[in-house]
Amino acid sequence: MNTAELVELGQQLRVDSVRASDAAGSGHPTSSMSAADLMAVLLAHHFRYDVDRPAHPGNDRFVLSKGHASPLLYSAFKAVGLVEDAELLTFRALGSALEGHPTPRRLPWVETATGSLGQGLPVGVGIALAGKRLDRAGYRVWVLCGDSELAEGSVWEAAEHASYEHLDNLTAIVDVNRLGQRGTTRHGHDLDAYARRFQAFGWHTVEIDGHDVDAIDRALGQARSTAGQPTAILARTLKGKGVASVQDREGLHGKPLKNAEEAVAELGGRREARIRPQEPPAVRMLHAVPAGESEPPEFGLGETIATRDAYGRALAALGSARGDIVALDGEVGDSTRAELFAKEHPDRYFECYIAEQQMVAAAVGLATRGWVPYAATFAAFLTRAHDFVRMASISGTGINLVGSHAGVAIGQDGPSQMGLEDLAMMRAVYGSTVLYPCDANQTARLVATMAGLDGIRYLRTTRGASPVIYGPDEEFPVGGSKVLRSSGQDRMTLVAAGVTVHEALAAADALEREGIRARVIDLYSVKPVDRTVLRRAAEETGCLITVEDHHEEGGLGDAVLDAFLDGRPVPRLRRLAVRTMPGSASPEEQLHAAGIDAVSIAAAGRLLLTEA
Repeated sequence: MNTAELVELGQQLRVDSVRASDAAGSGHPTSSMSAADLMAVLLAHHFRYDVDRPAHPGNDRFVLSKGHASPLLYSAFKAVGLVEDAELLTFRALGSALEGHPTPRRLPWVETATGSLGQGLPVGVGIALAGKRLDRAGYRVWVLCGDSELAEGSVWEAAEHASYEHLDNLTAIVDVNRLGQRGTTRHGHDLDAYARRFQAFGWHTVEIDGHDVDAIDRALGQARSTAGQPTAILARTLKGKGVASVQDREGLHGKPLKNAEEAVAELGGRREARIRPQEPPAVRMLHAVPAGESEPPEFGLGETIATRDAYGRALAALGSARGDIVALDGEVGDSTRAELFAKEHPDRYFECYIAEQQMVAAAVGLATRGWVPYAATFAAFLTRAHDFVRMASISGTGINLVGSHAGVAIGQDGPSQMGLEDLAMMRAVYGSTVLYPCDANQTARLVATMAGLDGIRYLRTTRGASPVIYGPDEEFPVGGSKVLRSSGQDRMTLVAAGVTVHEALAAADALEREGIRARVIDLYSVKPVDRTVLRRAAEETGCLITVEDHHEEGGLGDAVLDAFLDGRPVPRLRRLAVRTMPGSASPEEQLHAAGIDAVSIAAAGRLLLTEA
């Protein structure tokens, strides 16, 4: 396209953004209008993409980080023939694929769900890492950001990581339109303020007028030719560009234009131009696909092994069996034991340092390219990245998360290091799977199983060593459980997971010496939970005691309770959990102080029977 045609395409994208938002009666047309020229030039001159094959390995990747500007994205879809005009006008309507913020669940051309600002660039880093270090396919990753979201710390985690990895296949296009939701942004139109920040992180920067299509064209070309560092294009734009009543005016964020017909006329009327992005080059996929079953490591009965150690060994073995497995860690690989994978498969290991948001975002980006990521850190620190986990679920992305050093059982490090909210956090994620193994063989089996699951998969591991109680050939289906003690004379059921399984077994032994039989269930699958076994235990024993190294809200106890919310009578139930703020003490002292050790469990069992 020549200059005039590019200008016309930008106007077309503005017009269609106005029309879509007007049809919906809601949306963000002014945020779309500011970036229309940027999108027009990128689409027409620089974006290589086979629209009929969104999975083409050579396709460039586009991430709309400012996801509220979805009218612009859908207008671009119309311009390339992916969306007809009638569908464009279903924007935000019930059943429409054109949601208020784009998601790949409904649209295969969308890489990742956006809308929670500050996430597009971190995920783009993950996609660029796949292209640079794994796929080696030569595709570029273009991320359109808003200036407001540059206040998010996750953006600067991404900026540093991209520079450190020399991701010259990544370009951030920043739409600096000066206006946020409630007024001006922190730096307004000061492009140099943003440039200094990106430069400090090692980026190449270009400052332009974001409505000069020739300048945009040159800047995008410069980004493509820059080697060794990522590029940030800082474009000065006007929100609501082209319509005098809304252009560069405050208080109009997230509102359709009051008179859309007049606005369309002021923009020069409707256009129906169709364009075709450049074809991507022929590319051969280099990474392996799943091939056969993994043989997890085996541990002998009676050995004392920490489940975090079993995780590291199992992941390394899985990586040997499957070339699509990748691992990420947040600079605690010597503790999570992810370092074992790094030693055997350094080309598929990604050190994300102390940047948990970027670690999860990179996992999401890698997953969009067909890789199967395992990302590990202390369970407590995953709370920092929970919004990224939530958005990954909205995307329908499959990632494996591993939280080590969970609960008070870590001992002397104190409460800042204790994951006591993680089970609740992960159970609340849509479509998630939550697993909490108690021994090494169970851990190894579940690590391998996770690779074949959908959605968000979370595995909780333990710092301290525990005895191996399962043989290496034991199976642990997701949604299952293991009944470790059972008899016809059981008067109660102890339900535990992870570290408290061993405490429950010791408590059952103590009670049996007093003539009290207790059933013990290892509820390693916290979500989905084994309702059948729990209901049978309730019917046969009448009393349930849940024991968890976690806060009482949202963890194992609530998971068990959910099994009885179908209208049937709820059994007599006592929940043992961490109810006080722990300090520093030995693991044994911590468990006792929290009331979840064997002595406390046995005492709770006696009291429950007395009450019954």
